[in-house]
Amino acid sequence: MPDRPPTSPYVDARVRRAEPGGRAAVPAGPRHAAPDVPPAPPRRARPKVLVVLFCAAFLLIGVVLLRSGLASDPWWTQTAAPAWEQASPTLGGTAGQATPSHSAAPTPTATPPPAPPLRLAGAFPADGPGTFAVHGSPGPVLGRAGALRRFQVAVENGVPEDLDAFAATVDATLGDPRSWIAGQRVRLQRVGRGSPHDFTVYLATAATARQLCAAGGIDIRVGGESYTSCRVGDKVIINLARWRLSVPHYADRGVPLAIYRQYVINHEVGHALGNGHQGCPGPGRPAPVMQKQTLGLEGCTANSWPYVGGRHYVGPPV
Repeated sequence: MPDRPPTSPYVDARVRRAEPGGRAAVPAGPRHAAPDVPPAPPRRARPKVLVVLFCAAFLLIGVVLLRSGLASDPWWTQTAAPAWEQASPTLGGTAGQATPSHSAAPTPTATPPPAPPLRLAGAFPADGPGTFAVHGSPGPVLGRAGALRRFQVAVENGVPEDLDAFAATVDATLGDPRSWIAGQRVRLQRVGRGSPHDFTVYLATAATARQLCAAGGIDIRVGGESYTSCRVGDKVIINLARWRLSVPHYADRGVPLAIYRQYVINHEVGHALGNGHQGCPGPGRPAPVMQKQTLGLEGCTANSWPYVGGRHYVGPPV
């Protein structure tokens, strides 16, 4: 029997009949040549393999950091505590000891300043001995031009108000560029005890203020109460009750007590400088400083300065 030619994977595989022995018969004819198949390109590293390697390296770094104590709190677990937890200590904790937490430290926020007081709480005397402590040291000259007017500052004995603080408030008010010095017709200076002066600013109890004002023919009572302040001759008399409590139509509108204090100083010193009372120039407009704002605003809004917008602000004379 002649030798069979070697089997090739490229011969026609169509089977016509089965040969004995289970082999498929191949039709006679020339052998088919192998087709031109381009070689397979070299395999590239699969992206999945790179991802696996990256994750393994990341986990290995994390384990090293955890063991070394450098990453006790991974960034993905750090959350800011609620505001009420930041502000309140843990019950049962030790005073002054920080409560341990695994959350990130909250970003500090600015605490809003407290609202300015509308009036002062606490008892204060309604009457006093009628004697005064005069501030002993002089202050700076306030203003750039005009006649120099000197004044003293005094607080009734027994009054719970600091003499230095009262003097500083008077200086700050009269030295403000919106006060009487803005017109450059007058300069002001506080002088010490025993120095020549043109007027004195007194802080007096209600009963003493009534007596001093009545001596000049002014009745400061409202509904039987010694209520307002006044100026008599060379005496500028500030009622302690108004100094601490302001007036309802200021406080009810949220006008701070400091604004009323500026008003009453400028108003009464304005009398000492020769200015008379004025009325409200129109509803919704600022009240002139020489308006009797202690008794009402008459449709105007509170204003504590004689100069508004760089101009002397006035209303109709009363």
